[in-house]
Amino acid sequence: MKLIKKNPILNTLSRTIIDLPAPSNITNIWNFGSLLGICLGIQLIRGIFLAIHYSSDVSLAFNCISHIIRDVDAGWFIRITHANGASLFFIAIYLHLGRNLYFNSFSLSRTWIVGVAIFLISIITAFLGYVLPWGQISFWGATVITNLLSAIPYLGQLLVEWVWGGFSVNNATLRRFFSLHYLIPFVICLLVIIHLIFLHEEKSSNPLGIQSSSDKIPFQPYFTMKDLLSLILFLFLFILINIQLPFLLIDPENFLPANPIRTPVHIQPEWYFLFAYAILRSVPNKLGGVIALAISIVILFPLVFSKINIQLNKIKPIHISFWPFIVVFLFLTWLGIKPVEHPYIEVGGIITCLYFSWFIFLIA
Repeated sequence: MKLIKKNPILNTLSRTIIDLPAPSNITNIWNFGSLLGICLGIQLIRGIFLAIHYSSDVSLAFNCISHIIRDVDAGWFIRITHANGASLFFIAIYLHLGRNLYFNSFSLSRTWIVGVAIFLISIITAFLGYVLPWGQISFWGATVITNLLSAIPYLGQLLVEWVWGGFSVNNATLRRFFSLHYLIPFVICLLVIIHLIFLHEEKSSNPLGIQSSSDKIPFQPYFTMKDLLSLILFLFLFILINIQLPFLLIDPENFLPANPIRTPVHIQPEWYFLFAYAILRSVPNKLGGVIALAISIVILFPLVFSKINIQLNKIKPIHISFWPFIVVFLFLTWLGIKPVEHPYIEVGGIITCLYFSWFIFLIA
């Protein structure tokens, strides 16, 4: 304790974390923020160990993954938990976002904007990491997604070749993706710190929607115990999946090395991108699909201008429409794994309209 008092940095951390006044009525669904921080830290550590044995060369990348799994001590566990850890991270981030939407936490404008920025950058980071194993889906997923830039008028093809570092997805592309995938998580860590600073300034929301409540208690030990309980539960389920069903969330096609002359029958992203992928496919125009894809994430930013006031909104109409929105989101995720054919295209267009209508209802 003396060390904490003498060190200004530790003293600040103590005041903002250990002694942070928090609403006494917040429940376990407020634990996903701290769980996300722990997931991010674990992903960073595992990623560093994987990077030691990885080579960002198209002739070696796929074999490097096999080498890590087969030859490196505990390499199979590090590799599998890192791959599945991305799924755990996005499960937590979707639950965290869902809770914030349900309780109108977007009224904390600065905290919300930084949080959505973290979500957006996390999506980019996960996509870059998905390319690194250099399997069939990795290669063709990179080809399809980067080709979306060609829809931009006039500069599209130039941007695609600039991202590729050539005229196709090649060695330069893989090296760039590996470098960015390694560096961007540190940017996310910086944004997380800013996110926490704004959260402490604007104060946390609570189930009653009253930010100015004087009924507050210290974060330690009351909420650290709740966070610890959630962490133990999530880690138990996560380790169980990694031991019993380690390849459940990995596409079988990605166990084949990248082959530029053989296209997989069905190219699809990871499950946490499927809703956006379904929106992209539901628009018949390529440029329109790319714009709809971008807006499906960016539309979270304007929620800070919503007329719904967390302090004055006693009826909370967002609660009524929240669950139908969840159904729409899950429906889009399901459509993302379906082939691009009738009737999925038409149904996707209808569900996409419902998805955007919900946000327009909140903002208007």
